[in-house]
Amino acid sequence: MTHSLFRLATVAAAAIVGMVGVGQAQAAATIINPAGTVALGVNDAGHLNTSVGNVATVGDTGVAWKFPDGSWRDATSPGCLCEGWGVAVNHATQGNASVDNGGIVNITVDSFTSTATTATSSVHLTSLPGLSVLQEYAPSATVPGNLYNDHVTITNSTGGSVSNVQYSRVMDWDVPPTEFSEFVTINGVTTTTDLVFSNDNGFCSPNPLSLTTGGCSEISSGTTNVNFFKAGVADHGAAFVFDFGSLADGASKSFDIVYGAAANEADALAVVSAASLELYSLGYSRSPTDGLANVNSPVFVFGFVGVGGTPVIPGVPEPSSLALLGLGLLGLAARRRRKA
Repeated sequence: MTHSLFRLATVAAAAIVGMVGVGQAQAAATIINPAGTVALGVNDAGHLNTSVGNVATVGDTGVAWKFPDGSWRDATSPGCLCEGWGVAVNHATQGNASVDNGGIVNITVDSFTSTATTATSSVHLTSLPGLSVLQEYAPSATVPGNLYNDHVTITNSTGGSVSNVQYSRVMDWDVPPTEFSEFVTINGVTTTTDLVFSNDNGFCSPNPLSLTTGGCSEISSGTTNVNFFKAGVADHGAAFVFDFGSLADGASKSFDIVYGAAANEADALAVVSAASLELYSLGYSRSPTDGLANVNSPVFVFGFVGVGGTPVIPGVPEPSSLALLGLGLLGLAARRRRKA
């Protein structure tokens, strides 16, 4: 599919809408860290990608990094606003939120507030009001110049215990400047005990029940439920499902998701280590000269803390079988892209 250029026509109007007073409730917000290097576009149900207050020069704002030339480039919004999340309990009741991958399903928004640098979303399952999800976005305390932190709290106030509390997060990498042709890494899979599903398909519905029952096939071969490094080149992303077990009435489960970028691969790996990420994905652009991962351009980061793993201190592994995997998949974007 071609880029979603029709969205750019709304940027000026969206920027005006985004100028709502600090702290006031609104349907979405673009927040920027104090260093002025990372921006997130957060919707009221806690999922990313919005035109409200957009800073990105291509697409809307999802996860944007300020490039050396001063332009903001986004790595999740071009072509498909597919970043989203879902929650499920008892292997039966679920809700999910994504702009382009199914919209809002069985989720009721209780509140959404934002400042220039933070955003907070509180929702509950429409069919099970006592199951709530709070997501608090703020610059990372450990790497504030590179990462945003989403502190997620799932609370059970249903009057009884719930089992198989699952949370999913799905995102489509579109890494600039070669959107739709990127290399992707996922690491920490084998050491993250709460993880029950992962692969490189960022176009799947964030419904946890669908993801764990065969509803999300991999894009690059050999990327399901394993670590892999620089798979590509393809139009792909990352999909994760966690199962936190049972949650007693009145109990909560909290963990953290991080989003951001660094100037190059070495800096991105240093950020992963500094943030003590237990599970992470890296998105690389394609090198314009040899078609391999461009390690000297900005590398985007997506990861988790508090999900049953141990901090992954990454080296720079690049098995040749995956570094070259998918070089014949350049046409895959055309088959999978669709306009919102």
